[in-house]
Amino acid sequence: MDITYAQAFKRNFLGQSPDWYKALMIGFLILNPLMYFFVSPFAAGWLLVIEFIFTLGMALKCHPLLPGGLLAVEAIFTGMASAEQVKAELANNLEVLLLLIFMVAGIFFMKQLLLFVFTRLLLTLRSKVLLGLTFCLVAGFLSAFLDALTVLAVVISVAISFYEIYHRVASDAKFQGHTIAQRETLDQFRAFLRSLMMQAGVGTALGGVMTMVGEPQNLIIAHAAGWDFVQVFFRMAPVTVPVLLCGIATSIFVERFRLFGYGVTLPDAVRQLLVDSDREAAEQRTRQDTLKLLIQAAIGIWLIVALAFHLAEVGLIGLSVIILATSLCGITDEHTLGQAFTEALPFTALLAVFFAVVAVIVEQHLFSPLITFVLNAEPGTQLNWFYVFNGLLSSISDNVFVGSVYINEAKHALKSGAIDLRQFELLAVATNTGTNLPSVATPNGQAAFLFLLTSALAPLIRLSYGRMVWMALPFTLVLSVVGFLCIQYLLVPLTDSMISAGWVYSPHF
Repeated sequence: MDITYAQAFKRNFLGQSPDWYKALMIGFLILNPLMYFFVSPFAAGWLLVIEFIFTLGMALKCHPLLPGGLLAVEAIFTGMASAEQVKAELANNLEVLLLLIFMVAGIFFMKQLLLFVFTRLLLTLRSKVLLGLTFCLVAGFLSAFLDALTVLAVVISVAISFYEIYHRVASDAKFQGHTIAQRETLDQFRAFLRSLMMQAGVGTALGGVMTMVGEPQNLIIAHAAGWDFVQVFFRMAPVTVPVLLCGIATSIFVERFRLFGYGVTLPDAVRQLLVDSDREAAEQRTRQDTLKLLIQAAIGIWLIVALAFHLAEVGLIGLSVIILATSLCGITDEHTLGQAFTEALPFTALLAVFFAVVAVIVEQHLFSPLITFVLNAEPGTQLNWFYVFNGLLSSISDNVFVGSVYINEAKHALKSGAIDLRQFELLAVATNTGTNLPSVATPNGQAAFLFLLTSALAPLIRLSYGRMVWMALPFTLVLSVVGFLCIQYLLVPLTDSMISAGWVYSPHF
């Protein structure tokens, strides 16, 4: 039966997405220009931010690149942001884009080694509490020296490999006829992987806040304050060390009492499949395969050293990993090379759209009232407000952008004489911890969380936006509250003590 053009458009628009979702998106696209031209550009900007967050929340209904991209393109056409401002935001975040394009692809060519190492870990640690804590701590330690996106890309790659092993064997004909038991096993396995991924994600936040290289905004803030690697660690320690300890306690607590989706163990059937698969791989491993593992291990060492000492931009280090891993492991065809980029490029495009939304925030001055309020607050409460507003805004926007805006405003206040150097340095700590800790509340605030949400793994393990927010909730509450209390009660006296002891320096003293 032939269909009308209207019916054809309805089917084509956003593909297989639900009809209510399509209608809502069309409503957004009609409402936004009306709001911008006839009500208020400021209100239209905030409405756009809310709509973009909604598209992220509906990621399992439709990849947010499509509806989010439509919203961003319309915003530029209507004048909410200029193409030049979008270009400037992309240029400011070029390192992040290069990281996604090359580093994630580089990890693809180290899958054999990663699967080997994590299989050993998974099969050795039978306690789920210990396993979850191990994933959290390992991710935290690596994120303190590497980039959180790189760390989570490794864990995602491993989790996909585990899922593929189970799916390949479970799809075998000999398993047919056991549908109910198989479904229960699959659901349990998905829940098990979800909890490990969230433990790793939270770990990247715990470790990333502690050092100068843990997150991109840390570098910006450290540069503005004139601190080196050691200075950043000690300056942040009055907040980050108690937060880390409480984060570890939370990890153990939720796993031990099976709260918020944690505590699910690896199904015995899946464990046996992994054992059998590992044994089969070991039996079939040739000298050539063993040599590949050794080469990938050497490349892994190069990766850690190069990132820890910042020998080059992260994306360029990732490109070197691609070149070394393919050249030395015999990968020469374009098809295999192309597969490595399929995971990261959709998210890279989404991030470009996200920076277009950030351009709207910049040009419409959406954060200006909050910034003005904080800078006009009393010195005694300024630290608290800096922490709170950085956390809130980072939960709905880019924490690199929020951190940059606030530290630049604080530096401007320092130069104008509105605050002294001591207050500026304390505000730098509040800004750094504020953008890193409360932002675990949503995938918007942490690029690593957003990468996980839009990865190929998320639909496989049924990790939706809402479920991610729910599973992050205990960590959000603990990290945010403990961080706030440390800012209020520990930061000033401990910083003064460290200055007196000579652990940190300040020209002010």
